[in-house]
Amino acid sequence: MDIIVAVSENWGIGKSNKLLFNIPDDMARFRALSRGKTLIMGRETLESLPGGKPLPGRRNIVLTHRENYDAKGAEVVGSFKELFELLGEGIEDAALIGGGSLFSQLLSKCRKAYVTKIFAAPDADRYFPDLDADPEWVLESDEGDRYYNDLRYRFLVYSNKTPEC
Repeated sequence: MDIIVAVSENWGIGKSNKLLFNIPDDMARFRALSRGKTLIMGRETLESLPGGKPLPGRRNIVLTHRENYDAKGAEVVGSFKELFELLGEGIEDAALIGGGSLFSQLLSKCRKAYVTKIFAAPDADRYFPDLDADPEWVLESDEGDRYYNDLRYRFLVYSNKTPEC
């Protein structure tokens, strides 16, 4: 399982269930990285997507503790055990896309993190773990500075030295 995420310079990912940034190049990267994959997300992440609906061209799995939750066409699981049973061998083609609590809880099980790091620090109420401070994660690639209007950002790839899956 991999991670796809956009973070601020202080690892913020969202505020009031909305992304902190809308950078077309980042959205294009997300589409390219996630197309044809199984996407794993929490309920709030699903509800933050356009129309609160699963993303087309991908298998969408929502992890929530809410019973009888209507995920509008996505598969729903209520525990990590159910999630891993449902994924089976397909875990290799899965991407975790949010939210903050799932990132923290499943980080050790992920192989790679495809991070768009934006060098700005707007107010956030959800955060991603700081991979630069985590000795289990190493920066594998950095595509260098890019710009959108006044925002500087980079496409980074981190690798987990000892993924649990």
